[in-house]
Amino acid sequence: MAGLTGKVAVVMGAAGRGNMGQTIARRLRREGAQLVVAGRDEAALAEIADELGGLAVGRCDITSEADLAHLAETTVARFGGLDIAVNATGWGLLKPFLETTREEIERITALQFTGAILFYQAMLRAMRDGGALVQISSATASIMLEDHAAYMGTKAGSDHVIRCIANEFGHRGIRANSIAPGFTVTPMTAKAGRNPAIIGAFAKEYPLGRVGTSEDIAEAVAWVVSDACFMTGQVLQVNGGVTLRRNPRNAEIAAAVREARAAAAQAEGAGS
Repeated sequence: MAGLTGKVAVVMGAAGRGNMGQTIARRLRREGAQLVVAGRDEAALAEIADELGGLAVGRCDITSEADLAHLAETTVARFGGLDIAVNATGWGLLKPFLETTREEIERITALQFTGAILFYQAMLRAMRDGGALVQISSATASIMLEDHAAYMGTKAGSDHVIRCIANEFGHRGIRANSIAPGFTVTPMTAKAGRNPAIIGAFAKEYPLGRVGTSEDIAEAVAWVVSDACFMTGQVLQVNGGVTLRRNPRNAEIAAAVREARAAAAQAEGAGS
């Protein structure tokens, strides 16, 4: 397939080896896009840029207007323009509400709300008419997950900013949408993702019977940024239907882990 041939795409947040941003970048490249990958880990970015025949812009902090302006300028200088911008940054802060510190609130707001707006601004200043902007959001911007308030609130705020961009820049043919994963096994969720009991506690709430993958999200991004997509200002719920139900509560996750440990101990005892 080559549905994005001739397009130039920036993926912000592709500096973690094997993370969602890198998966998205690989998917867009398979569709024919020229890729610019950005983030703070220069070595990881250089590796994937070399793999994709693209450009790495390291030491790019989403909270820095200067870094983001440099990202846009470098992209245009290398490829002649910008058509697609994907914000795949995030910090999966899990902290009880009353224990979340001011420093943590300010840090996650800078990354997931203020930084997101700054990224959109820098990309829109360079973007050609008919382009597409994508925010990787979260199902938890709509439904509950305990101990996740600061994360959820900033993602929900960014979703509303996306609607504002869609409204303001639609006259240029620029589309802006959010994509909302549910629980997805990535480097950010690696600890939980290695525990089948935790995965099972989430999966039973998904009408499609499994949690998501980065490939699921990358597939959605590839469609949303294509010219075939006549949609803007929306939150696309690519999460197996979990928003029709709910996330498990902490007590339910803990109970699932205890039951799995007890079953394993019993099986070990029976086999000895």
